[in-house]
Amino acid sequence: MRGKKPALANQNQSKLVRRAERRILLIRGHRVMLDTELAELYGVPTHRLNEQVRRNLKRFPPDFMFQLTSDEAKSLRSQFAISKKGRGGRRYAPLVFTEHGVAMLSSVLKSEKAVQVNIAIMRAFLRLREILASLQDHAHKLQELVGWQLVCHRAIHRDEPSASGTRGAALRRERAMETDQPKWLGEP
Repeated sequence: MRGKKPALANQNQSKLVRRAERRILLIRGHRVMLDTELAELYGVPTHRLNEQVRRNLKRFPPDFMFQLTSDEAKSLRSQFAISKKGRGGRRYAPLVFTEHGVAMLSSVLKSEKAVQVNIAIMRAFLRLREILASLQDHAHKLQELVGWQLVCHRAIHRDEPSASGTRGAALRRERAMETDQPKWLGEP
């Protein structure tokens, strides 16, 4: 029986990581998690999580946590069906936490569950970074393939006359093709 407990704990941790991954948003160019989502993962009411944060504001500089503007909160309400004002909703715009802010939450929420949830969330952020790096690598490889396709196209069609019968028109079309490349093909 003892051998099965770590396997069960790993399985629960994996589920928690997947739940956390689905809750990471991109806001203002930062990967963040909403206070409501974090409170749900930690198993505490949102107002209690925010209360602990406000008691320890020195631990949460703007690059760790920030409050959404009313437009951002309104956009989230329409996208994620967050309750509206006057219907039992929030009085204040949500707080969002970056990866560093989530890590700091473990020092504010002092429970075993908070530690386990933080580990899962850190793994979710790490996995997201790995996925993004892989996508960037694939985009770079695709860019190289498109470049090679262009080189091969030029080599094959170099000596062919254009539809108008002149080599100059073909060169002009080729140059136009080079300048009309989609922006995603350019270097970042």
